[in-house]
Amino acid sequence: MTTSELLAFFLSHHVAFSIFASFILDCVFGDPHVLPHPVRFMGKLISFLEKRLNKASDSANTQRFKGFLLVFLVIFASFAVPFALLFACRRIHPVLFLTIESVLCYQCLAARSLCHESMKVYRALKTHDLPRARSAVSMIVGRDTDILDETGVAKAAVETVAENTSDGVVAPLFFMAIFGATGALVYKAINTLDSMIAYKTERFRNFGFCAARLDDIANFIPARLSALLLIFSSLILPGYSAKNAAKIFVRDRYKHASPNSAQTESVCAGALGVQLAGNTVYGGVVEEKEFIGEKTREIEAKDIVHANVLMYVTTILAVAICIIARLVTEQ
Repeated sequence: MTTSELLAFFLSHHVAFSIFASFILDCVFGDPHVLPHPVRFMGKLISFLEKRLNKASDSANTQRFKGFLLVFLVIFASFAVPFALLFACRRIHPVLFLTIESVLCYQCLAARSLCHESMKVYRALKTHDLPRARSAVSMIVGRDTDILDETGVAKAAVETVAENTSDGVVAPLFFMAIFGATGALVYKAINTLDSMIAYKTERFRNFGFCAARLDDIANFIPARLSALLLIFSSLILPGYSAKNAAKIFVRDRYKHASPNSAQTESVCAGALGVQLAGNTVYGGVVEEKEFIGEKTREIEAKDIVHANVLMYVTTILAVAICIIARLVTEQ
């Protein structure tokens, strides 16, 4: 096969190529701190618009409309900018197009970053440095961490790895496989909107309504796909209980205010044989939550490692499925 024929092949299967390249780049480099990250721009745009649109004096319906307007503008920008960039790159040279699309896809994945940040918690717990463990886990969770003991810190880290197996890995891959880099970036915009304005506080209850509902819709299929992949991963990994993972998934997958978050948390709890969730403190206020899983033993620091292994095997399966699906459909 000549160079031109090889390039033509990759160009005709550019999404499959970009998925594979993005996974390799994420494994090698993790979160690209040296590169301008699209999510940071999304966050700045959301913050800029929110300060100008969200007025406490507005009626509930007006707040909801303005929240919808913010969501529309952010999603439009998150689609239009990468679409225009990729269109221009393709007109300039196919190698430039493949490179930029791969980099954009890579910036949507968070497997290594998730593992790296949660392992900081693990290392602190292994040395029984609770203040450092609390500080490390505070970087990846939204709850109050200064009141957590070692068990609470470990549980928070495991829950984050479980939930973000969908949000940070499988969901971006899902939209990447269907719509390419632009689809993955639009998903990241939806996810960022949810994390910034979809709070049940007085300020955001109405303004963030659209963002919250859209995030629920966008994650509906990926969360359940992630759960199934996690169950399969626990089946092929030694030391994990696929049977218990499936049992807890069926029983506890809706024990969360979000219709999606407990899908992966329930599988992880069952596969590891631990209990997750329960009452959590946010801003000094206790939020009552149901327990997920069965307390067959106390959760430990090593469960963070086990959760990451489960997450990475699930990532590999998701990447393989997405690539195969694209190659089959593009024939």
